[in-house]
Amino acid sequence: MTFDEEYYNIGYLDRLSYQDSVIHRLDPRAKVIVTLLFVITVVSYPKYEVMSLLPFFIFPVLLITLSDTPLLLIMKKVIFVSPFALFIGIFNPLFDAGTVALWHGIHISAGWISLLSIMMKFTLTISAALLLIATTSFPGICNALQMLGVPAPFTSQLLFLYRYIFVLMEEAMRMARARDLRTVGAHGTGIKVFVRLIGLLFIRTVERAERIYQSMLSRGFYGKILSIKQYRFRLSDAAFVFLTLIFLIAFRRYNVTEMLGRFVQGLIT
Repeated sequence: MTFDEEYYNIGYLDRLSYQDSVIHRLDPRAKVIVTLLFVITVVSYPKYEVMSLLPFFIFPVLLITLSDTPLLLIMKKVIFVSPFALFIGIFNPLFDAGTVALWHGIHISAGWISLLSIMMKFTLTISAALLLIATTSFPGICNALQMLGVPAPFTSQLLFLYRYIFVLMEEAMRMARARDLRTVGAHGTGIKVFVRLIGLLFIRTVERAERIYQSMLSRGFYGKILSIKQYRFRLSDAAFVFLTLIFLIAFRRYNVTEMLGRFVQGLIT
């Protein structure tokens, strides 16, 4: 995959937010609140809980279906960052040698259970965050946080961090193309050249960021994000938050997987 393709893939998730669907039309504040509630509920489970987390996959599946977000795209991005979660729990099977009952008398190593729990929580929370960006856009999330009472300096810095990623990528693309035009074969691809390019990239991005900031000041920027789009928290947004909260409480309070297993077992017997 080329550098240009990687640059395109970074912003593709944000471009999906400009689609028109039931989820896209919801107020950004409602989607931010629901995502935070979902993440808090998922991470509140003990480290040996696995089966109880399975019903929570209904949430990202429903969002993907209703928002027409490509499932393969979300899966690729989750898999791409999964080594970070795997690194956190990779040594659990070595240090946690006990056993835990997994399902109807089936016992397995506690270390493997905790590792599986970490990976499931990671998959659920990261997929929820990616779907939030894909259905809201990163600027929309920052506006929602600001409307929810988050201090303006924090939301502004968060938005600038996201936008300057693309500034950095654009500078890197220009430097990479200039280097390719001035080199032949493997000449100019050593570690010394790479270190020099990194230093030059840092200088150029700082200078460009300063020019952008001065341009913003000349246009009246005073530290707060302003949005042309007017948001209204409607009855459908409140219903979305309320219904999601009810389902999260039900899933957290009751072991839906066990209840479903007993129901199926009763039908069979």
